[in-house]
Amino acid sequence: MESPDNTIELLKRNGSQIISEAELRAKLKEKRPLRVKFGVDPTSPDLHLGHSVNLSKLRQFQDCGHHAVLIIGDFTSMIGDPTGRSTARPILTYEQVIANAETYKVQAFKILDSERTEVVFNSEWFSRMNFMEIIKLNRRVTFQQMLQREDFKTRYEEGLPIFLHEFQYPIMQGWDSVVVRADVEMGGTDQLFNIMVGRDLQKDQGQPQQVVCLQPILEGLDGVQKMSKSFGNYVGINEPPAEMFGKLMSISDELMARYYDILLGEGLPTIHPMDAKKQLAVRIVERFHDRTAAQSALADFELRFARRDLAAAELPKVRLSELGGDIISAVVAAYAQGYNVIKSRSEVRRLVEQGSVQWSGEKVSDPKARIQFTPGEVLKLDKTRAIRVD
Repeated sequence: MESPDNTIELLKRNGSQIISEAELRAKLKEKRPLRVKFGVDPTSPDLHLGHSVNLSKLRQFQDCGHHAVLIIGDFTSMIGDPTGRSTARPILTYEQVIANAETYKVQAFKILDSERTEVVFNSEWFSRMNFMEIIKLNRRVTFQQMLQREDFKTRYEEGLPIFLHEFQYPIMQGWDSVVVRADVEMGGTDQLFNIMVGRDLQKDQGQPQQVVCLQPILEGLDGVQKMSKSFGNYVGINEPPAEMFGKLMSISDELMARYYDILLGEGLPTIHPMDAKKQLAVRIVERFHDRTAAQSALADFELRFARRDLAAAELPKVRLSELGGDIISAVVAAYAQGYNVIKSRSEVRRLVEQGSVQWSGEKVSDPKARIQFTPGEVLKLDKTRAIRVD
């Protein structure tokens, strides 16, 4: 087991915040494997690079001799984390949640050491609670505490609805910490409130309070909102190599420095931006697949875009019936169906007017153009993405 000093030095890298360092040092001096908790909600089938930031830090804990507790929130998923939301999340059915959760362990073990990971589903304890137990749990948290959360406070001040079931989420996340007796909880910086609720509940139960270990939020492909399945701006860690590579090549030069910092723990190399982006994409694909897959994805990208040989390239296919007649609708649908990227009509209009969109090798610069799409031909969406009409 690593020394407390070495462990803390390692864990503080890459923008990680520890609350508090003194508490963590005291726990480390007990010379026992700490129970380090991280929870994921299976609201879709994919873990993404945003999740990998916390999972990678959790792996660092494991490499220092500690024990990971991965909580799959099959019960909390049916409520949905309200963090950063201006409206309530849609309620998922248990069947949807379980279907999404099936691949989570496999994906998580691309990063975590399975021998040092305890995987639990929080329905194991929440599904057994009766209503009186839920009432007693709610008595431990006040309405005033909930309004300290910035998103709840903002919605309250703006007269937007806050549904009572949303208040349950931070309480349930906190109770997870009590049940698994967490020494440390991992989360993004936006999870601070929820993790602090866990500390309060642990104290109320007479348990030692968990240390908070926060990771920076990774922006999604749009460079604006955090990477999220809900926003459709994510790179799934289980996606095919070529798709993963293509998505990473679509990020802006400004965002690339952020990805190097958070995902690789390095500064942006002083080389041509396109070469730096290719290097980033190769390394990320290699991390979640292998070197052969990464080199193949690079070669495929070069074939498609560097050499402009789209006719021979392997491209996502989109059905002719999905495209509609006008170019704006077609490109919006192509992004969504081919790359799971949500683009507004105004964003697509700008791409068209800038000359980024091509049909069968010819630029389409008129946003009112109506195209006679034919199967087998290529619709180029921007500098790094294209689809083949099926």
